Amino acid sequence: MLRQTLHVEKEEGLIYADAMKLSNPLPDEALSEASRITVTEALGVAPGERVLIITNPLADVDEISRYLYHWVREVGGVPNLLWQEPKTLLDPMDKAVRAALLSEPEVYISISANKLGKDVEGVAKPYLAPDGTPYNSLPMFLINGKKCTRGFWSPGITRHLYAKTVPVNYRRLKADCQWLAERLTKAVAVRITSPGGTEVTFSVNGREAKLDDGDFRLPGAGGNLPAGEAFISPVNGSTEGRIVYDGSMSTKDGTLFLYHPITVEFEEGYISQIAGGEEAEALAETIREGEEKADALSDKAEEYRRNARHLGELGIGVNPLAGITGNMLVDEKAARTCHLAIGSNYDNDGPALIHLDGLVKEPTIELEMDDGTRLVLMEDGEMKR
Repeated sequence: MLRQTLHVEKEEGLIYADAMKLSNPLPDEALSEASRITVTEALGVAPGERVLIITNPLADVDEISRYLYHWVREVGGVPNLLWQEPKTLLDPMDKAVRAALLSEPEVYISISANKLGKDVEGVAKPYLAPDGTPYNSLPMFLINGKKCTRGFWSPGITRHLYAKTVPVNYRRLKADCQWLAERLTKAVAVRITSPGGTEVTFSVNGREAKLDDGDFRLPGAGGNLPAGEAFISPVNGSTEGRIVYDGSMSTKDGTLFLYHPITVEFEEGYISQIAGGEEAEALAETIREGEEKADALSDKAEEYRRNARHLGELGIGVNPLAGITGNMLVDEKAARTCHLAIGSNYDNDGPALIHLDGLVKEPTIELEMDDGTRLVLMEDGEMKR
C-alpha cells in the first residue's frame, strides 16, 4: 500500500495538516508509469478537467486509483476519488456513486475489484439519448448517449496486470482494432469453429462493429484498460449451434479459469442447454439469477429474462501484452482467442441484467460478406491478414 508522511505545521498552538503535501512520490515505478500513460496518452487529461475515479477499499484497486489520482493532479486535472464496497454483477451501485456520475464529470474511471454495480434507476427508467436510444446504465448514457463524458472501466483488475498490459503500443493497437472492425462491419454472418468443439453461426447483418483501442481523448469515447479488441453484437435471436468455452468464463462473482470446458447449446437463437462440471453450474446459476431478478422489472421482465439466454457479443482480442490469466478484463484482449458473451448486447436492443464473457481458444472465424464472398478472418487462432 502507498505510505504517506503527514506534513504538519504549528500555528498559535494548533496543528494543521497540509493536505497538498500528503501525496509523496509514488514508490512503484511500473504502476506509476502505467498510470502516467493512462492519464496522458489514453485519456489526455487537460488542466481543469474534472476526473471522477470510483473504486473499492481493497488493496490492488485502491492503489491503482491512488496512482491515477496522483497523475491527474500532476497534469493539472481535478481528481475526485470515491470508494464504495465491492459489488457483484447483480448488486446495485451505491446512491452516492450515481449522484457523483450525475454531476457529468469530463472523465469517468471505474477501477473495481469486481463490478461497478447495477444502475437500478436506469434499468427501471432508461435514459434517452438525443437520438432516442435508451440506456439502462448512467455511465454508458453519459459516454455513448449524451457524449459529455469520456473514460474507461477496469473490472477485476490487479496492480500486476495493470502495470503489465497498459503500456502497449497504442498506435499499433488502434490499427489492428480498426482492421478487424472494418471487416466485421461488412459481414452479414459469422461462423466460428474451434478445436475444443465450438461450431456456431449467427447473423451480424446491419450491425456495426465497435472497437476498444485505448483512445479515450474525446468526449463520447470509452472502453476498457487494458484495451485491445474489436467487437460486434449478433442479430437478436439468430444464434444456432454450440459454443465450447475453454479459456475462462465470467460469472456474477468473478472470472473462472476453466480447467473443465463449458458447453453451451443454442436453439432458435437462445441457450437451450449448459453442460460441464462445476464451472458450468456456476454459469447456469448466474444466468438463473439474472432471469429471476428480471422478474421484478414488471413490463420489462419478459424481455430481460429472455435476453439472459441470448448471445450478446463476439469480440476478438489483439493486445500483445495480454494472455489467459483467469481475469476476463485481460483474457478477452488476448491474441489467438475470441470471446462470446451471454446476455446484454452493445446495440442496446437486447437488454439483460447480465453480460457474461466467455473465452474460446484457437478459433477459426469465417465471415460471409455483404457481396456474397466468404472471408477467413482467423484460422486456428492466427489472424489472416
